[in-house]
Amino acid sequence: MSAAGPTAWRAWCDGSALPNPGRMGWGAVLVGPAGERHTLSDAGGAATGCNNEAELRGVMAVLAALGALGARAVVVHCDNSVVVTQLGSVAGGGTVKPVARLAALFEEARLLLRSFDDARVVWIPAHRNVEADALARAALGLTAPRRVASPRGRRKGR
Repeated sequence: MSAAGPTAWRAWCDGSALPNPGRMGWGAVLVGPAGERHTLSDAGGAATGCNNEAELRGVMAVLAALGALGARAVVVHCDNSVVVTQLGSVAGGGTVKPVARLAALFEEARLLLRSFDDARVVWIPAHRNVEADALARAALGLTAPRRVASPRGRRKGR
């Protein structure tokens, strides 16, 4: 079974640190196979860290929530290339240089990924992750949406 199949849960996840490093928050939108939607938004208590850690903790929260919902196949969309690259190889192998400070958290995330029959973390551009970004920012008390330029909106020559 492919995680892209009709029984897969899909999630869009984002994290934020304010300042960077600083207070962390994350948000996510979970969509089940039948179209049911759930949202997550958490400030992570008193924890402080960088944006990469906030993103990773958000992915981990998503995986835990999906496991609790009974999901067996998942696709998690994330706009943080460091997190996606580090988790791209669930076994932790390959040629990706590990992020030493976050190594234990990445290993915990890989264990969560392995708990599913099929699981993928895929990169998406930030302009396709606006709702999860808003939930992450709301967890930190920020209500104004972040402006993310769509590549189509850019003019040639700039």
